[in-house]
This record gives sequence, C-alpha cells and structure tokens, in this order.
Amino acid sequence: MEGVIVVGMADLQTSYHPCVLITLGLGSCVGIALYDTVTRVSGLAHVMLPSSLQARNNSNLAKFVDTAIKRMLEEMMQLGAKRRSIIAKLAGGAQMFNFTDMSDMMRIGARNVTAAREQLMELGIPICAEDTGGNYGRTIELHSADGMLVIKTIGHGTKKI
Repeated sequence: MEGVIVVGMADLQTSYHPCVLITLGLGSCVGIALYDTVTRVSGLAHVMLPSSLQARNNSNLAKFVDTAIKRMLEEMMQLGAKRRSIIAKLAGGAQMFNFTDMSDMMRIGARNVTAAREQLMELGIPICAEDTGGNYGRTIELHSADGMLVIKTIGHGTKKI
C-alpha cells in the first residue's frame, strides 16, 4: 500500500518508494516533481516565487524555485537517490488573472516555469515532461512506482505525464 503525502503551498516533501506525493491548487505556483528512476526516491515541491534573491523574508526554502530544487535534491540524496538517475516533471505556472498592466512582475506563473527550467538545466537534471501555462489550476500526484505525474484539472480533464 502506498503512503499518501500531502505537499502544502510553499512546501516540499521527499520519500522512499512506495508513496504518492500530492499537492493541491497549483495556479501560478509551479509543481516541481523529481524522481530517481533507479531507487524510486521521489520529491515534490509546490513553489510560489521564482527567486529568493528578490524577497525580504526568504527563510522558507520551499517557497522559491531557486532554493526549493536544491533542498529537494539534498533530501532525496540523503534518502539514497543518485543524481545521475533523477528526472524532473513540471506542472502549473498558470496565468490565473488578466491584468491591464501585463508587466513581467505580474507574469508570476511564466516566471516560475522559466526559473524552474533554468535551475534544472543548470543542475543537469533533465525535464522529461511538463504541463504548464494556461489559465486554470491543477492538482498533481507523483507516483513513486513509476514516476507518473497525474494532473487533474476542472474543465480540462486528467492527464498523465
């Protein structure tokens, strides 16, 4: 039986197999799933903002793309994951509201996705699938049995990547 672990907003969790890591209500936030294809150690982060360098209070490492990915990697390797066999999947990063001023600051979802892609590339972790953008929320489940990321949406159905 798989244990279900709920990942809150600005939170990250890692676990041995068997488990299902779930996070609810991704809007502009991005869900970053890391999975070791050999050991099946899994990690999921629900990040809110692209960079800890632009925030006054940056003590919560899980809140920011740049710090969450590094922390999640550290925790996974403590559980026995091997860096060379870790893959990534991304979901979320939607533009939930229309603003008359569409400056880059208001495009938080797109900035989160870009920051995640850049950080993963810098760390040499391949992104093998993603479901990002749009203007709708997502709930995601990472299954440690096979690394499947199940994305559930209202009005857009369920997708497996």
